[in-house]
Amino acid sequence: MLSRKITIKNPSGLHLRPAGVLSQTAMKFKSNIVIEYGEKRIVAKSVLNVMAAGIKSGTEVNLIVEGEDEEEAMKTLVEAIESGLGEK
Repeated sequence: MLSRKITIKNPSGLHLRPAGVLSQTAMKFKSNIVIEYGEKRIVAKSVLNVMAAGIKSGTEVNLIVEGEDEEEAMKTLVEAIESGLGEK
């Protein structure tokens, strides 16, 4: 299991478009991927769960990846989040 704290950089947080990019990226991997946000544990492969969490710009979340491709999944997801999930 891998865990990493990361800050959401999108100016408008994880609304529909960046939540969709995050979920689609997570779905490429076999590993279980969870976002811890406060007391919430959000399944990253569910765009509705990610969007419903209401994660705002500048929020630090804990990304947890567990499974056979966890290292590649963590690297890819961190890069996607740090690059703004398709937004500038």
